[in-house]
This record gives sequence, C-alpha cells and structure tokens, in this order.
Amino acid sequence: MLIYNIGMLAGILPEGVGRLRGADIGRLESLTDAWLLVRDGRIADFGTMDTCPSREGADDIDARRGIVLPAFCDCHTHLVYAGSREGEFRDKIAGMSYAEIAARGGGILNSARRLAEATEDDLYEESLRRLRQICASGTGVVEIKTGYGLTLDSELKMLRVIARLREAVPQMAIRATFLGAHAVGPDYTGRQEAYVDHVIDDMLPAVAAQGVADYVDVFCERGFFTAGQTSRILQAGRSHGLLPRLHADQLLRSGGTATGIAAGALSVDHLEAAGPDEIALLAASDTIGVGLPGASFFLSDPYAPLNDIIAAGGTVALASDYNPGTSPSGSMLFVWALGCIKMRLTPEAALNAATINGATALGLQADYGSVTRGKRASLNIFDAPSLAFIPYAYTTPTLVATVR
Repeated sequence: MLIYNIGMLAGILPEGVGRLRGADIGRLESLTDAWLLVRDGRIADFGTMDTCPSREGADDIDARRGIVLPAFCDCHTHLVYAGSREGEFRDKIAGMSYAEIAARGGGILNSARRLAEATEDDLYEESLRRLRQICASGTGVVEIKTGYGLTLDSELKMLRVIARLREAVPQMAIRATFLGAHAVGPDYTGRQEAYVDHVIDDMLPAVAAQGVADYVDVFCERGFFTAGQTSRILQAGRSHGLLPRLHADQLLRSGGTATGIAAGALSVDHLEAAGPDEIALLAASDTIGVGLPGASFFLSDPYAPLNDIIAAGGTVALASDYNPGTSPSGSMLFVWALGCIKMRLTPEAALNAATINGATALGLQADYGSVTRGKRASLNIFDAPSLAFIPYAYTTPTLVATVR
C-alpha cells in the first residue's frame, strides 16, 4: 500500500528511539508533501513526493493533502465491563464524591456485581462494540484491565474475554493487565489483608497459567490498598512474569508513585494528587507518569501535573481511562484535546504523549507509536489545515481514515 499526496507526515522518529522525556516531548519531526509505503503491514519507507514510487497498487490511498499521524496508543483502559453506571452520574451531579459513592457500595463494587451476573458471551459482545468504536476513532494500541471481577472466576472470565477480543480485532495491538487488587472483593469485606493474600496466593498463579495477562496493577489509594500491600502484589506479579504498572496518587498522595518506581513499574497512572516529591521521583526514573484527563473532566477533579513532570525532565503519557464510572469515553481524540485545553500541553507534546510515550508505557515502542521504518503501519489520516486544528476543533470529524 502506498499512501501518497500527504500534506503533512508527522510523528517521525529514528529507529530505536522510544520515550520522549522532558522538553523533547514537544518536538515533532514531520515532512510536507510526502508519501509512505506499507509492505507486509509495516512501514517500509517514506519521503517527499518528488521521490514517490509509482502508484499502481489497488490498495493505494490518496491522502488528499491530509495529515498522517501514528495511531493513538491508549495505555490505560477498563474497556471490559458490564452495563453502565448513569445512576452514579446523577449522584455526581448532585455533589457526591467518588469516595462517597464507593463507600455505599457503588463504584467498582457496582461494576463487579454487574460483571458477575453477565454471561461471558454478553460481556464479550458489549466489549467488542466498544473496541471497534475506539479502533474506528483512531486507537491502534490499547491496554485493557481486569478488576471488575474481584473473584478468581470473574477475573479469569474477563481475561478470556480479552483473549477473544484479540482474535476478533487482530489489526489492533491489545494488551491485558491483571487488576485483581482494584478493590477488596465482596467475599472479603473487612478482611483486606486476607484478600491481598488471596490475590497473591490464588489469583496470580491462575492468571499467569492462563497466559493472557501481560501486566499486573494495583489501586494504591487510601481505602483500597496500602503502599505495603501494593508492593507485595507487584513483586508477586513480577515473579509470575507480569510487568508492574500502577494506579497512583489519584485521590490523595498515597505513596503510590514511590512504590511503583521502587518496583520498576513501566508507568504510574492518574497522579492527580501528585506533588513535588512525586514529580522529582518521576524525573529521576524511567517510570512514565500517565495522565488520565478524561477522569478529571468527568469528576471535575484536578488534572495531573504533567507539565511540571516535563519541566523536571520526566516522561509522561496520556490515556483515556475508559471505564463506566469515572471516564465513560474511549476517545483519544478527546484526550488529545483535553491534554491541550486543560493540562496546557502543546498539541505536539500531547500527541507524543498519546502515541510514542503511550506505546513505551506498555513496552511496545519497538513496533508502535511513531512513523519509523520497520514499525507496524498503525496510522491515522486527518483532513485538517494544521496539526493544532485537530485538538482545537475537537468535535469536528477530522479523522477520515485509519490504516492498521
């Protein structure tokens, strides 16, 4: 496939370059009046139109002077869930906090009940619709967490659904995270430490044996799991070959960032409550700080201080946090816009955070996240007069084609 007549080809990186940290995240290499050749699903070559190969293939695409970018890499979602939680939406409008809703049996436990009641086939069909929707809206790489099971059987059911999604939509790179420690399971109410032991002794071995999960995650937060418990679970997960990632410092400064970095986590995600200590730790580490502006927007909460992490020399990414309770949208186009409008990132920095750094947060930077010879051809084509127009006109349907 030859994509030709490209007005702007952006997100170009040399082979071997992954994360963009510090001020480098604001730099976006591009070509104007360009072409790009895809062979066997990978980027074979690209250049300016004065060097364009002959156009003879039936699958060739005229970009019509549009903008071609790497597809979004959404490194944090809870896409597999049953039903919806618009009743809690009304509670939020009435002024109830996330913690108050959770304390009365809403939130994660609400979704766990619904998931337990759903058949695996129904859960798969619901999730497949969401997956196809985000694929069509520009996402080429997606991480999907468990964590609405909270029992061994339901957690394994979620992983089986993720495995089926991989088979159904092979053009997307789909990675799975075991988040059994999303909340204390309902069978262990009042016995938090016993539930942690259950996650480590029973769930993790069964999850690893199933062979679907790639990562392990914990909701390190007051009222959920302590830093010490989180460390134990992450270490146990690593012993089973699952790379650590972490929910950290969302509602309060919980010690999650320090715990994740000490465990060698690929990323620590949320960070709405992160302060100077967490920023300094991220700047001195290779752990990526992932901002989830969709959750801040939906909850009217503070936004993660990504610009401060960038200024300190750290690495940041953006993701959707697609879930039924706090971010019921998987639109990475909207995340890009929020990164600019609410987090004050430049369009270039926000795009890099949503592509190459998102891929690096999953360890997939060798194949995804940039326009690089040899990488998978996971691309989006936009009809827009400039790069900044895309997040600026965030409800305008600028995405006209995807290449996977």
